[in-house]
Amino acid sequence: MQVELIRVDDAFHFEAQGMSGVPVQIDAAENVGGHNAGSRPMELLLMGLGGCSAIDVLLIMKKQRQVVEDLKISVSGERVKIEGTEMSPFRKINVHFKFKGNIQEDKAQKAIVMSMEKYCSATAQFLGSAEITHSFEIE
Repeated sequence: MQVELIRVDDAFHFEAQGMSGVPVQIDAAENVGGHNAGSRPMELLLMGLGGCSAIDVLLIMKKQRQVVEDLKISVSGERVKIEGTEMSPFRKINVHFKFKGNIQEDKAQKAIVMSMEKYCSATAQFLGSAEITHSFEIE
């Protein structure tokens, strides 16, 4: 897998593109000289985790014959600064699934656990560096 970033302006705005060909805007906050014209890189990490797990969960629930009318995912991350550096990686992450539809709780739980423990490569990327928890609700 490969991605490419192209600088858009003379500050921190980049357009990134992967094999899908779909552009993604990345930028820094205005207080450091960015234009707030895109997502921050650390936000993209959480979005990737949420997206990876969402695809798994929907595929598994489809096989379980669950009717998912809508799915919203909130991913929150807690960062901790590494002493002596400016780095602050995620140490705790929670992925919250909010389902709408005719869904059995036990099947939703099973789909989430399967994604988090067996299928989601983005989850695996954080193993050893962040504690990942999950929760869900059904409307």
